[in-house]
Amino acid sequence: MRKALGLIGLLAGLIALSSVWEHAHLHHSNLKFFTPENLRNLASWIGLFGILSLGQCLVIITGGIDLSVGSVVALVSILAAFGVSRFHMSPWVAFPAALLLSALIGLWHGALVTKVRMQPFVVTLCGLFLYRGIARLVSSDNTLGFSETIPGISWLSTGAISGMQIPVPFVLFLGAAAIVGGFLHLTAPGRHLFAVGANEQSARFSGIATDRVKITAYVLCSLLSGAAGLLFALKVQSMGPTNFGSFYELYAIAGVVLGGCSLRGGSGNILGVVVGAALIRVLNNLVIILEIPSQLEYVVIGGAILVGVFVDEVFSRKSHSTIASQ
Repeated sequence: MRKALGLIGLLAGLIALSSVWEHAHLHHSNLKFFTPENLRNLASWIGLFGILSLGQCLVIITGGIDLSVGSVVALVSILAAFGVSRFHMSPWVAFPAALLLSALIGLWHGALVTKVRMQPFVVTLCGLFLYRGIARLVSSDNTLGFSETIPGISWLSTGAISGMQIPVPFVLFLGAAAIVGGFLHLTAPGRHLFAVGANEQSARFSGIATDRVKITAYVLCSLLSGAAGLLFALKVQSMGPTNFGSFYELYAIAGVVLGGCSLRGGSGNILGVVVGAALIRVLNNLVIILEIPSQLEYVVIGGAILVGVFVDEVFSRKSHSTIASQ
């Protein structure tokens, strides 16, 4: 919780910095942080990338990692668009089928990690290449999209709550965060995720079905990635199989790490992930507003991940030294 409060302070500091810069350089930029259009757009992207971070945090808490998130986003969205545009499938059939596929991908990852005992890094790295390749093969490297707005579904990605003008993706993100947070912190299966990440052998000896817990984490991660992928597709309306979803896994991991989830597993909280995901998108937004060259965007993201890991290492060493002294 202390890390989450620190992140909230950092986020507030970045927003204050943006405000000061805007007042000092009002005539230098056409895009301002505090305009309603920018805030709505920012909230929408926070929601979309935040859903990816929620899924990633479940895997990282168990001590694993999922590097295939961006490719799952591409594969699921392109297959859904392919089914709707080429085979004239109903979106009410294509979208659930795409979500089922994403869940099966997570099941496949979990089975390889738990039953075959392969390293999560290797399994999901192979998935990163495999699913991207399938997406390119299915689409023949052609850009796909939805030719028209889909009633009742497109609103989930592009709509806003009436009266408040809050983007629906942001509301969905907060709702998903509440559900995932309740699962993690208030239920026995959720606490089992932490136990497995902290010490898998001890968790197994205490009667926890560790394999089932880890498989559940990978299934939920891929399912949330698939859901986010469909929302991304509905928002951008045009998906190139070679670049759609590229590096999205890094944004997800960055949000989780900044949010206080240790890459060692066994620790983290949803409030931190929510703030971490927001911080990543605010940093991205400020790169544009402060007129920083766009080529430095990944430098900013990489630096953010490095800071998050460094802070986690410092806190871990202090915690261990305190326990040892007692």
